[in-house]
Amino acid sequence: MIYPLAEEFLLVSGVDSFLLVARAGAHFGLRIETPGGEFSQTVEPDDLVAVSAPEGGPLEPAFMLAEFVRTYRMPLIVLPKDHPGSKRFSYLVSVGPVINTSCTIIRGTHPEQHLICSSDELSGIVMMGHPGSVEITGLPAPFVPRYVKNRIITEFS
Repeated sequence: MIYPLAEEFLLVSGVDSFLLVARAGAHFGLRIETPGGEFSQTVEPDDLVAVSAPEGGPLEPAFMLAEFVRTYRMPLIVLPKDHPGSKRFSYLVSVGPVINTSCTIIRGTHPEQHLICSSDELSGIVMMGHPGSVEITGLPAPFVPRYVKNRIITEFS
């Protein structure tokens, strides 16, 4: 199904986890820091910024992570597969034109931005950015996306 997206976010809430997605909204270079070095990825306005919370939790950190990337251009950090810190990532970010959720990967260890770690209940979702919208397929029943507004202040009046 295709969902229009402007500045709002789309939230897919599972029983114990969630996935938050927004449009990147601008053309910029995303830096990805890996154990082997740094590389850059070009982000287009209709690419997606997805934040996965495999164990759930408050929405505010997910909004913050999305805004760190799409508004403030913060780089993403990728850990080596055997790094003990990967177990402590409770929120994960992926940026790209197509993003797939998977529960079979190690958190925070995949520089490939088409893939994001998710819970088992939200695994297998494919999100594809289109001009002004996102297409979501593979959404398990009974989960239905809903629109949410960012609750983080990004500008001062």
